Amino acid sequence: MADEEKAKASKGNRNRLESDYADLKTYFANDPDIDIQGVGPAPYSKYMIVYRVPSLRLTSQNVPRIVTQTVVEISLPAIYPKVAPVARTVAGDVVFHPNFNANKICLTDEWSPAIKLVDLVLEISDLLQWRKFNVHDPLNAEAVRWSEAHKHELPLAHSGKRG
Repeated sequence: MADEEKAKASKGNRNRLESDYADLKTYFANDPDIDIQGVGPAPYSKYMIVYRVPSLRLTSQNVPRIVTQTVVEISLPAIYPKVAPVARTVAGDVVFHPNFNANKICLTDEWSPAIKLVDLVLEISDLLQWRKFNVHDPLNAEAVRWSEAHKHELPLAHSGKRG
């Protein structure tokens, strides 16, 4: 890639990062269930997001239990939005869900640069609450089996509020 093309791509990435941050601040400004913190210098390429929604963890006896807070890290690659963000829970906090494992959260099946970061934050909230889950391409097969036996308990949050 020529220097001029690199500079143009870098400016486009910076504009998208600034736009995403402004959207996140506006959308979640008064949301008691989602707290978003940029990490490092602005415009942010990494976010720590505290979700105050029900989600599941396994006890030491391998029994799912509800917890009310999850911290997720979203990292935006250098060529974002051409490449999808990477999301994971903080180290040691493994969510019990078909689309989570210790290292990643499986977000969307097909990434598009048109997908906004606000939409991904909302999707993670839906995943945590078991409003959404993909049992056809899971990261956690045990959680798939559990979901089939406990459909009547899902989603975890029964209110109409999303996020």
